[in-house]
Amino acid sequence: MTRKALLTALFLLAVSNLLLHYRIHNFMVKDALDPGIMHFNATKFLAFLFPLIDVVVVTLLFMSGKTSVYGYLLNGLIVIYGTVFMSHFSIAELTARSAPAADWIIKSTLPDIGIAWGDFFIGKALYDISMNGP
Repeated sequence: MTRKALLTALFLLAVSNLLLHYRIHNFMVKDALDPGIMHFNATKFLAFLFPLIDVVVVTLLFMSGKTSVYGYLLNGLIVIYGTVFMSHFSIAELTARSAPAADWIIKSTLPDIGIAWGDFFIGKALYDISMNGP
């Protein structure tokens, strides 16, 4: 039962992150000159692609004990890349605006990074259960 609950939590976090990234980084962008025309933005698509891989591939890999090691590895890579990218985005954005010190915590991507690491530790618990049993 613990394994199913952890797998459900991992899936729900991944889907929530996917929807959040789609809302923030929508890869179909309106044209500046003609708002009726939409353009594909490859950079924003990458911000959507990582959570999509998390939802589909990582969840499928964790569903089997034999492939959970690959799910753990891929989940860890996604979290590390996400941490680096989100940290860079926050630092670049907040330094460009000369934001006050409080904004560095409240308006940064620090909460999003915390959620990503929570996702990682759920994956670690699933991996541990797969290797050692409940």
